[in-house]
Amino acid sequence: MQRPTKLLNRNFFLLWQGQSISRLGIQAFEIAMLFWIKHATDSATLMGLMLMLSNLPGIVLGPIGGTVADRYSRRAIILVSEALNGVAVLSLAALLFVAPDSTDTILIWLFIVSFFGAIVSSFFNPAMSAAIPDLVPEARVATANSLSQSTAQVAVFLGQGIGGTLFRLLGAPVLFLINGLTYLVSAACVLFIRIPQGIPDDTGDRQKQNSTFRVDLMNGFRYVWDTRGLRELVLISAFLNFFTVPIIVLLPFYVEDFLKVSVDWYGFLLAAYGGGTMLGYLLAGVIRLEGKVRSRVVVGMILLEAIGYGLLGLVDNPFTAVALALLGGCVGGFVGILITTLLQLTTPGDVRGRVFGFLATIAASLTPIAMGMTGVIADALDQNIPLIYVGCGAVLLILSILVSIRCEFRNFLAFETEHHADIKIAGYQSID
Repeated sequence: MQRPTKLLNRNFFLLWQGQSISRLGIQAFEIAMLFWIKHATDSATLMGLMLMLSNLPGIVLGPIGGTVADRYSRRAIILVSEALNGVAVLSLAALLFVAPDSTDTILIWLFIVSFFGAIVSSFFNPAMSAAIPDLVPEARVATANSLSQSTAQVAVFLGQGIGGTLFRLLGAPVLFLINGLTYLVSAACVLFIRIPQGIPDDTGDRQKQNSTFRVDLMNGFRYVWDTRGLRELVLISAFLNFFTVPIIVLLPFYVEDFLKVSVDWYGFLLAAYGGGTMLGYLLAGVIRLEGKVRSRVVVGMILLEAIGYGLLGLVDNPFTAVALALLGGCVGGFVGILITTLLQLTTPGDVRGRVFGFLATIAASLTPIAMGMTGVIADALDQNIPLIYVGCGAVLLILSILVSIRCEFRNFLAFETEHHADIKIAGYQSID
């Protein structure tokens, strides 16, 4: 299959279209889930437990999902994942329609469906990340990522903007039904696309296949760990996530107790961050950066983002806080697209799924710990939110400086993608 010459070719357009629809459905599901739990149980603990459980499968199964995405058809993984999620959510909608008063049963099934969906996503996400570079021209990979992520951000905007109203007008059963149907529509779109991929031969006995799978899994880890600069990128991502979590978790306290404004400003800050993120996605899709220029820009933006988080603890003007949220979203979105595109273009296709699986696992591995520690530390410090924000920003800045002065990290960011792929393919083959 020849490499496509257009961005919006048939295969990429159908995949993007299906994902756009299912992401809107996901927002409907999340709004319905949170509001249903609140109305049915009035328990914040159950909400937090649901969110924590949704993060765990990706951490544990990310590398396995990435290995599966390299050894088996990515198209089939995407198709089956969307179909399974659709059936699971539709079963939840059916339960609410048939037995709306069975609160305990619905709650148990809601936990099961959410946890199951997180498991499926552990296989779906690496397959999607690995597939996109093969569906568009190499020069348009950044634009494809920007388009995909911008659509996701638009879905979040719509979900946050009208989700509460839709829940009030339609109720949880209808929103779950909508989400289930959007998954099936997305699966139907995947039926009509082709994703080029070299799939290893799986002939032989089951024991040999299992042994080969384990070897592939370890080779994926070795590729990440042995690639100069990539290892630093993975580790800094994990620690950046760890020290960013408290800022998000404590945002309601920051708004009411520090800024001393109404809860409406919580939405304004989230909207500003989301709008900045979408702006960053769009800029990354338009501005083409290569070599040392890209390296300097990424390093500078990582440092700027850390400073911005710390400044939140020093400003008591809500408009300034909104401006910092907008800036932080823009920087994060721009850097995210640049790094994702760099990884997609410089990683050989036969190991790409494993790289993204390990990246997701290691980057998110500390997040549940941060979620659990944030509340305890905040109470121990008498909810001194400015101190926590400034402290997190300072630690982020120090970590960013330490990783930025490493020449391996800067050289990795500066690699010319058209040459790097050939170099890494040769290096990877030498591992086997």
